Amino acid sequence: MDARPTLGRTGEDLAVDLLERLGFTIVDRNWRCAAGEIDVVATKDGLLVFCEVKTRSTNRWGEPSEAVGYAKQARLRRLAAAWVGERRPGGVRIRFDVVSVIVRAAHTEVVHLPDAF
Repeated sequence: MDARPTLGRTGEDLAVDLLERLGFTIVDRNWRCAAGEIDVVATKDGLLVFCEVKTRSTNRWGEPSEAVGYAKQARLRRLAAAWVGERRPGGVRIRFDVVSVIVRAAHTEVVHLPDAF
């Protein structure tokens, strides 16, 4: 059985917990359209954050956040434009964050990279 969906969901839950502790309100989770999915959309003080969550069980091949390369960034920008077009949030500032999560048996590491790209 593939453990990736469970691992990914765990990482997203941890990312949401962190963002809420930082004072953000979660507006959307796993928003989908034909072009793909946005993991988390959050807001705080007129700032709208589109957050990509990358979760791994090890950093053997690098940090999870390193998987958010140029192509993924471009895709997230397109997805954010679609989300804004659908939701019409008004005059807000927009930022793209990445939350990198490593879930290990001994401990879990959650790193928030605000304004990642």
